[in-house]
Amino acid sequence: MKVGPDILKNLTPRPKVVRKLLGYLAMLLFSTLTKTKVRGRHHLPKKGPFIIVVNHFSLIDGAFVVFGMLRPGVFLMASDQHVDWFYFWAPWIYGLIPLNREQLAPSVIKKAIAAIKEGEILVIFPEATSHATKLRPAKKGAAYLSAITKVPVVPIGLEGTHKAWESIFRGVRPTVKINIGKKFGPVNLKEYGDSKEDALEKFGDEIMCRIAALMPEKYHGSFRGRKEVLQYKKQNGY
Repeated sequence: MKVGPDILKNLTPRPKVVRKLLGYLAMLLFSTLTKTKVRGRHHLPKKGPFIIVVNHFSLIDGAFVVFGMLRPGVFLMASDQHVDWFYFWAPWIYGLIPLNREQLAPSVIKKAIAAIKEGEILVIFPEATSHATKLRPAKKGAAYLSAITKVPVVPIGLEGTHKAWESIFRGVRPTVKINIGKKFGPVNLKEYGDSKEDALEKFGDEIMCRIAALMPEKYHGSFRGRKEVLQYKKQNGY
């Protein structure tokens, strides 16, 4: 059975105290069921608001982001999709801001800005979908939200999540790596190009290169061989 857009589009973030308690639960579960290693947690700003940008290889990526941050966040998730019921429990319990990937609605922008004004950590998956094991170009909507909120951006690279759920069901503790990079921004889109479309594309490429710098080369996909990746890797000290 799958859960569709008619349900996903009605989800909202749970109260902060609820999300904080769920973060402790995630830490307990993943410490028991997985071998999760977190590196670079000191790169996280001590308080919000800021934005997390992270690769998306699995529908359980969000839970590992919570584990890595040890703080509550507000997630943007694609609502124009169908999700298997056994993946739906996490977004239902934790809540999210639903996002239509085909059209960035004004209501989404308004909710994202409101979360930032409240000092929240906004979590965005720039690739939008999880059906891959290599990095893909960022969607323009994610780059736009990262730019208009005028707050620092922190990249995270997740490794091993695409096999984690299957391994857990087989009784095997999967190894998952969460690498957190140095913050950058706030950014000014005008510095990336004369036209809005060009600027968003270039900024999206930078986001993905910064994520690639936190992952092994075999996952770099569309950004393999980019000189910027090596530059950002040195900045992060990895």
